[in-house]
This record gives sequence, C-alpha cells and structure tokens, in this order.
Amino acid sequence: MSGVELPKITWCTKCVLPSSSAIPLTFDENGVCSACRVQEKRARIDWDERLAMLQLEVEPYRRSSGYDCVIGVSGGKDSYYQVHFVKEKLGLNPLLVTYDGNNYLDVGWRNLMRMKEVFNVDHIILRPSVDMLIRMNRLCFRMMGDMNWQNHCGIVTLPMRMAVQFDIPIVFWGEHGHADLGGMHSPQDFVEYTRRYRLDQHLRGYDWYDMMGDAEDPIEERELELFKYPEDEEILAVGLRGIYVGMYDIWDANAHAKLVEKLYGWEPSPEPFERTYRRISNLDDRYENGIHDYLKFVKFGYGRGTDHACKDIRHGYMDRKTGIEMVRKYDHVRSSDLQIWLEYVDRNEEWFDTIANGFRDPRVWHRDESGDWLKRNIWEEDDYSD
Repeated sequence: MSGVELPKITWCTKCVLPSSSAIPLTFDENGVCSACRVQEKRARIDWDERLAMLQLEVEPYRRSSGYDCVIGVSGGKDSYYQVHFVKEKLGLNPLLVTYDGNNYLDVGWRNLMRMKEVFNVDHIILRPSVDMLIRMNRLCFRMMGDMNWQNHCGIVTLPMRMAVQFDIPIVFWGEHGHADLGGMHSPQDFVEYTRRYRLDQHLRGYDWYDMMGDAEDPIEERELELFKYPEDEEILAVGLRGIYVGMYDIWDANAHAKLVEKLYGWEPSPEPFERTYRRISNLDDRYENGIHDYLKFVKFGYGRGTDHACKDIRHGYMDRKTGIEMVRKYDHVRSSDLQIWLEYVDRNEEWFDTIANGFRDPRVWHRDESGDWLKRNIWEEDDYSD
C-alpha cells in the first residue's frame, strides 16, 4: 500500500459484497451481509406452497378473452423465464412490452425477436428517437454518472403505462432487485412494485422532469412522454398491481438460462465478456456488462465480477475463494465498448475520465501523490483459504 492510509472497506464473510455497495445492505455480528441472510431464508421456503398462493391470488384477474397481464421483457433469460412462469404455471395470457434503448447486442436482439413466436403472444416494442437517446446518454452520464439511466427508466415505466392504457390490472416483474442484491426485504414481506420503489431505488431519486433545462444537452417535455409514470388516479381506476415472480419462485438465474435454452432456443452470448465470467446476463444492453458497469467500479470500487460471484456463492454454484478470484480478474477491467459508446455520443476519453472521476466515492478511493487512484482490495486483506 506504499504507506498510504486508504479508506476502510469491509466485505461480507460469506459472499464477496463490499460495505461500499451501491445497494443498501447491512452486516450482522458475524460479518455476513443482509443479502446472504435473506437467501438463507429463501432456501427454507416451500416453493410449491408459494406457487399455490399465487395461483389463488391471480384467479380473479383471469379473463375469458384478451390480455390477463403485462410482462416487461428484454429478451434475456429472466424475462423468458417470467413468460414461461406466467403462461405455464399460472395459465395466463400476457402482453409483452419492451423498451428499446438502442443498445442491444446481436444475440440479445435475436432472443427478443424470438419471444412472440416461441410463446405465441403479442409483443409491443417502443423505440425512442435515437437523437433523443444520444442526448439522454450524455446528460445522464454528466448528471449522475450513469449513461443508462434512460434505459432503467424506460424499462421500469413503460410496462405500467401500457397496463393502464390497455386496462390490464397486473404487471409481472422478475426478482425484487434490491432484496436479491442487498437483502432489502424478507421473503415474508411479499412486497409489490410501487411508484416510490421505482423512483427511490431504480431511478435513484431522479425522474423525467429532472431531464429538462440542461443547456448542453437540451431535452423537451414532449420527448419524455414514455418516461412518465401513470398518475395515482389512473392506477386506482385500473386497480393496477406489480407482482414480483421472485416472491413466489425460487428464482435461480443459472437454472433459468438452462431451462429457456432447452425449451425455447434462447441463446447465451457466443463471446465472453470483459468484465464478468457469465455469458447469460445483460444481452439486451452492450454497455450493462461493459462500460456502464466499469462506472460502478469507478464509483463504488466493484462491478459485475462481484455481483455475479455473490449470486453464485449464495446459490451454491461457487465457493468464496473462487468468487474472490473472479473479483480480482474482472472488476477493474476498463472494457473496450467504451470506444463504441464514445463514438455514439461524439465525445473522447478525456471527457469521459474527467466526468467519471468526479463520481468516485471517498469511502472507497484515495489519490496518491502521483495522482493514481488507490483502494483496498479483498484479496489483499481477506483470508480466503477455504
């Protein structure tokens, strides 16, 4: 460490999640994070009983014709599994809804296009103006260090808007992200999707109206209609609910990928990613595993290598020692798709680095006398000899 006093970071003693997590979490007296403790509770659930509960819950919403529910889909393994679950286990007829943020990998787009055929369902895809998306990419990167905010907002808003528009009272979501990643809720809470969760967690307190008024990348209200969440009166009129499949299903991403590949011809990435060992995640967005995730490393000191290792440790696919090796191998990599994004938004690396460095969390990073950024690392301080 060259005698430099670095900020103190700790890591979960069961998985590899750091205390600098972008997702709110806690550690118990044994140093185990809340996400690991919640997963232990999930392992003791009778999932057949949970499925029976949900089948009873949705029965009143079943219709003799038309759509019973909406599912927001990206074409990924989890959205394939959601449609499989809703059709095969609940017997409902869903309307699929997709927000296209113009970032799809070729394999991800093929998977998306296949969905309506293999499931025999209707599918709405909304594709915003590329010019507006480019301005939103630059603006959100400068504003919050996240060029993909428009993607997050579109994905978590459009399915609810379409449900209101078509008078459909249920939208199915996958896992509850913050419960899965950080243990925000117990599996006994049966939380549902809400306006507040969308704003506070998915969108980190920003909404469509915060995108207006910037001089460098001006955006008009008329360009932001698809990002507007339904009004309370509209939600009440439809009786709209957002139900998480993950509250009623064991929810195992690796198992999902195997199932949908076998049953529906879903394709994993044919090429490895630079920042994670998985080939089954985030095929709908070329930057999500790449430069967008590198920005999480810049801000919080970890990335997809950590996230995926944590999930696989909790599900028993990986031991902690191997997880730490994945963190060491992948989290720091500055992915080559940065050049694709910079060409897309017509900017250079100096512009990128200047803005990105402004978002570094002082709980994680220290700059030495030579100007290099330093942080603590799990493999330097942790005994991981299993």
